[in-house]
Amino acid sequence: MRDEELAPAVGLREELALAVGLREELARAVGLREAGERDEARELLVALAARHPEDAEVAYQAAWVHDALGLEAEAVPFYVRALAGDGLSAEDRLGAFLGLGSTYRVLGRVAESLKTFERGLAEFPGDAGLRTFNAMALYNAGRAREAVSSLLAVVAESDRAGGYARAISYYAENLDETI
Repeated sequence: MRDEELAPAVGLREELALAVGLREELARAVGLREAGERDEARELLVALAARHPEDAEVAYQAAWVHDALGLEAEAVPFYVRALAGDGLSAEDRLGAFLGLGSTYRVLGRVAESLKTFERGLAEFPGDAGLRTFNAMALYNAGRAREAVSSLLAVVAESDRAGGYARAISYYAENLDETI
């Protein structure tokens, strides 16, 4: 075989080696975060995100570690990048919506928080976590009635309502009703 015929195979092999190396470094960074070594995990994830700006999973993990360190403002661009890209599992995509929406809320960016939760709920309509965090943002937006109604609906649909699920569900929709 001539060199030009081997070139595509060599290029593919190099790409595969890079991808395997990236996944190994990412797994190491996640392990560090989970072990409480968040500063070291952050350093590694920021470097990975700089080298692989198109990788949604790297961006998501970088956002997560920033949040875990209380660096919410620095987490935002990573969450945005993660949600804009492809390659997140459904579980991680849900986590990115929760993380970004919650981070916006904590930063006082309530309108952006509500928009993020709206997008997340369009993809994951029944998710109790998204609905609960959305209720917090509704409260921060001065929409307390909607927030309480939403939380009551989450409780009514859970296994925690006991024999009161029907009543709680009713009052979720009729919160102002009295005799």
